[in-house]
Amino acid sequence: MGTLRPAVLALLALVACGKRDEGTGKGAYDLVLRNGWIVDGSGNPRYKGDVAIRGDRIAAVGFLNGAAARETVDVGGLVVAPGFIDMMGQSEINVLIDNRVFSKVTQGVTTEVTGEGGSVAPLTDRLALDDSDAMKKWRYREDWRDLDGYFAQLAKQKSTLNIATFVGATQVRLAVVGKDDRQPTAAELGHMTAIVDTLMQQGALGVWTALEYAPASYSKTEELIALAKAARRHGGIYASHMRNEGIRIDDALDEVFRIAREADIPAEISHLKVSGRQSWGRMPRVLARIDSARAAGLDVTADQYPYTRAATALDASIPAWAESGGWDSLLARLRNPATRARLRDEMLNPKGLESFYYEAGGGDGVLITGTFQDSLRYLQGKTVGEIATARHRDAVETLFDIVLAENGHRTDAVYAVMDEPDVQAAMKTWWVAVNTDFGGVAPDGPFGTQSAHPRAYGTFARILGHYARDQRLFPLEFAVRKMTALAAQRVGLSDRGMLKTGMAADITVFDPATVADKATFEQPHQPSVGFAYVFVNGQKVLDHGKLTAARPGRGLRGPGYVPPEARGKR
Repeated sequence: MGTLRPAVLALLALVACGKRDEGTGKGAYDLVLRNGWIVDGSGNPRYKGDVAIRGDRIAAVGFLNGAAARETVDVGGLVVAPGFIDMMGQSEINVLIDNRVFSKVTQGVTTEVTGEGGSVAPLTDRLALDDSDAMKKWRYREDWRDLDGYFAQLAKQKSTLNIATFVGATQVRLAVVGKDDRQPTAAELGHMTAIVDTLMQQGALGVWTALEYAPASYSKTEELIALAKAARRHGGIYASHMRNEGIRIDDALDEVFRIAREADIPAEISHLKVSGRQSWGRMPRVLARIDSARAAGLDVTADQYPYTRAATALDASIPAWAESGGWDSLLARLRNPATRARLRDEMLNPKGLESFYYEAGGGDGVLITGTFQDSLRYLQGKTVGEIATARHRDAVETLFDIVLAENGHRTDAVYAVMDEPDVQAAMKTWWVAVNTDFGGVAPDGPFGTQSAHPRAYGTFARILGHYARDQRLFPLEFAVRKMTALAAQRVGLSDRGMLKTGMAADITVFDPATVADKATFEQPHQPSVGFAYVFVNGQKVLDHGKLTAARPGRGLRGPGYVPPEARGKR
């Protein structure tokens, strides 16, 4: 073999040290994660390889053979996966109060999707006034009125993770119709759909309903179809906390299917569950109904959290009609002996309607996890039944007393309403993604004085450790796909959810042998373990359980986003 020319030798050296790659054609990488088990989000089997990052993008994936980088980290024995996407978080305000979003990042979450019913926009002066006590307590300001304004505020205050949001149908109704139990006029409905159009152009992912709660429960299906059509015009989807999740779940499914059909829109069923002891065991039938709808041409999927207890407000136990007119009206009804007696009867004997209190088996199945009034904090960690016994009082009357004592502010509660076999049946389903349904919190942060649901800290780790590894319910690759590519595809985040050249460098690195959830209902403020690194937009935000100083999270826009300067030109 003859002597190679110097130019050829230089070229070979350049290729060998990885200073160029076909994906970008640029120089040395910023970071290479070397020799890990790559689980790329597709559901395909893991393989040994490297992942290179340049700037905020994945620059190369595969065997990079000593590629040059500013930093190289040996992740041998660890899984390298796309950053997890929380399909239903509640951190839109939490992140403005504590931008670490600790409980999410420590379980591998890099993007949170929010906007269930209530959302950051539209916001009016009147609605901001309703939040004034919360702003004073938690020390934040609602200085925006639309999604552009919120994302500007988020960019100013920074975040460890990305935030993407829907338009909450409840929020739209509150802004236009208010809190009364009535239907919008034609003009009001036109205003509501125009708001959805505007916020979709500002980057919302779609429209999201929370139909078990007032005032959303006052909405007719036709109203929801109109809002869904507006979202669909901009490539959005329809997500729903369905109107019923227990004995009338079939009616609720029918409504979702009708909206999907008539608005010609993909539909996502939020925190899929079968609620209440009378309904336990029905999840296989619910899944079969959704499969049938899909086979008939409807684009319907779902998401869930891996626990048998749900979390919502304590006042959600009270029939929705009592909240017509808002908090002042509810409190007045609770002070009226005759109305109070009627509400108690409906909670104990729902007669075809659903009642969180009834479905939880009464006061012993309702755990107080957070109070607004500091003077009531001693109630946290106790069930309504325990509190009633200590007071020598009826459990329902005790619940009413707590709601009154909060004086127009919500009490957080956990309800024992689900059955483990139903939870597992949904989890094994390939079109069911993952959510925490909780805001980001931290033991040492402002929310550390509140109790919490363990799903805030443990959801993703619990699926990877308890269910995939220990219970062998499904392969690890199946679990990661649910947490990444499935979620990203569903909400239109086209540059997230896969380890692929050119995609956003949101990456989670964990130990498959040790990953585990530690949070319990008794001690919920415990972060998950087994996560070595988390990267958001190419920057390291978690290093072996410790947060870094980086706050690279962004507001992520949906597929209908139009830059401000181009909106009037369409």
